[in-house]
Amino acid sequence: MRAARALLGWDQRQLAEAAGLSLPTIQRMEGCEGTVRGNVESLMRVVEALERAGIELIREGDVSRDGGRGVRLKRPSSGESSGSSNP
Repeated sequence: MRAARALLGWDQRQLAEAAGLSLPTIQRMEGCEGTVRGNVESLMRVVEALERAGIELIREGDVSRDGGRGVRLKRPSSGESSGSSNP
């Protein structure tokens, strides 16, 4: 979660707002050693907020140049525009 926030330039409060969670909930989740703990609904809200913001989660076993889990910014697909609208 910290790495994803760093890529976005977000603090914990911004993530909490984007996920619709309280700041203490995000603080507790990030305070866990190893695997992030929280109820499933809260975890899903965080994941969805990060994905909406352009974060791609690299799960164990996913293709990653350096191996292992992590996060990276999504690359726009060829069908995505750079903010301009097409008629």
